Amino acid sequence: MSHTSDLALRLDRIAAALERLAPPPPAPARFDAADAFVWHAADQSFQPVAAVNRVPRALLKGIDGSARQLLDNTRRFADGLPANNALLWGARGMGKSSLVKAVHAEVQAQSAAAGNMTGDLKLVEIHREDIATLPAALAELRASRHRFIVFCDDLSFDRDDTSYKSLKAVLEGGIEGRPPNVLFYATSNRRHLMPREMVDNERSTAINPSEAVEEKVSLSDRFGLWLGFHNCSQDDYLAMVEGYARHFDLPIARDALVREALEWSVTRGGRSGRVAWQFTQDLAGRLGKTLPL
Repeated sequence: MSHTSDLALRLDRIAAALERLAPPPPAPARFDAADAFVWHAADQSFQPVAAVNRVPRALLKGIDGSARQLLDNTRRFADGLPANNALLWGARGMGKSSLVKAVHAEVQAQSAAAGNMTGDLKLVEIHREDIATLPAALAELRASRHRFIVFCDDLSFDRDDTSYKSLKAVLEGGIEGRPPNVLFYATSNRRHLMPREMVDNERSTAINPSEAVEEKVSLSDRFGLWLGFHNCSQDDYLAMVEGYARHFDLPIARDALVREALEWSVTRGGRSGRVAWQFTQDLAGRLGKTLPL
């Protein structure tokens, strides 16, 4: 056997061994298996979610205007009409992510009841740290007959983070752009998805201040729908608590409910939808009631 033939045989054996060691390719996503999925970047797969953690939209108080706009936008998308990517930004604990999940459930239920196959709407969550793999996820979603809301909770970027470029290209600027059957919803505490001190610092030190932050700030401009969430008033907070108490039929007098809810908010140092829900969980536990959702 010649030296060349022996080398070729060894290379074939090495290649075969590497193929045996390589992990199998991920199985094609079965989007009929559930209404919601989580994108796993490590193996580039979509994990179905059997039961989504959410509350009915009617229980989300103090955000009626934002809820109407997001619901209308989502309905249009489910019906195959033009719709905008949405950025829900503002105060913590005011129901931004809860609203996305509640609106998806409502629109999906309405579409199913109407027998609207165009509106077979799926919710896909992508974690903030996996944004750089978003193009890979969209490549698979693009080929599906379903329509998708890709949802990223608590989205923000720091000084040295360049993964925002993947999102920026997907939303509008890339060659392929966003697939027609995909809409992107994100929540953030920051209106421009970056810290204010970072914006101010770059403006103060740059030769051309307006251009220094344009690339990063322009990311938020690619969301056609901006929905602001603001700090909770006492009336809104009590409306949330009373709404939960009625919905779950908690046996407590209104005066006692109001007094305990206000005391709870003082111990938490503020009022929000999250604080109202945490109080409701505590109250239900003390009353021996479960909270089925």
